[in-house]
Amino acid sequence: MNQRIERRMVPAELRVQQRADGGAVLVGHAAVFNAPSEDLGGFREIVAPGAFSQTIVEDDIRALFNHDANQILGRNRASTLRLAEDSQGLAYEIDLPDTQLARDLAASVERGDISGNSFSFQTLEDRWERLQAGEMRTLISVRLFDVGPVVFPAYPQTDVALRSLEAWRSEEQRRASPPALDPRDARLDILAPGLRRSA
Repeated sequence: MNQRIERRMVPAELRVQQRADGGAVLVGHAAVFNAPSEDLGGFREIVAPGAFSQTIVEDDIRALFNHDANQILGRNRASTLRLAEDSQGLAYEIDLPDTQLARDLAASVERGDISGNSFSFQTLEDRWERLQAGEMRTLISVRLFDVGPVVFPAYPQTDVALRSLEAWRSEEQRRASPPALDPRDARLDILAPGLRRSA
C-alpha cells in the first residue's frame, strides 16, 4: 500500500444549484469510472467502479477548493458533503457555506471560469497491465482525503504512481526471465548431463 497522497483532476460536470432556503449546493463528479486519464508520465490510469465504496462510508473526507485545507467547503462527517458512487463515477454534493470564498466560487462556476474537479487519495489496491497503447493502471480501492473544484485541469504525475509502475515492471521482467543455471546445482544432471562439475 502506498503511504503518500496522489491527486487526480477530472474534467466532469460541475454546477451550482439553489436550495429552497436560499443556500447553494455545488454538484459534480470528483472521479469518472473506466475513463482513461491523460498520460501520467509513461502510463494511463482508470478508476474501477467500487474503488470508493469503502472509503466514502468509513473515512473523514473534506471538500476543498484547489486541495487547500484553508479553503474548506464541506465535510462528510458534518453532513455538508455528500458522496456516492453512481453509474458515472464518484458524485458529490456540497452545501456551500455562507462565506466570501463560497460565494466567489459559486459565481466563478456559474460563469464557467472554474470547471474542473479533483480528488486526493491513497492507493489501497491497484492493478497494472500492458496494453497496445502502453501501460495502464487500474485503481481498484482507494482511501479518499478530499474532493472538490480546482482551477487548473491537469493530471499531475506522482512519484508514488511512478514507483508503483517501476515495481510492476521489475516483477514482470523477473517473471519473464528464467533464473540463471548454476552448474553446481544437482538438478543439472537431469536437465543437462555433463554440465555438472565439482565445486
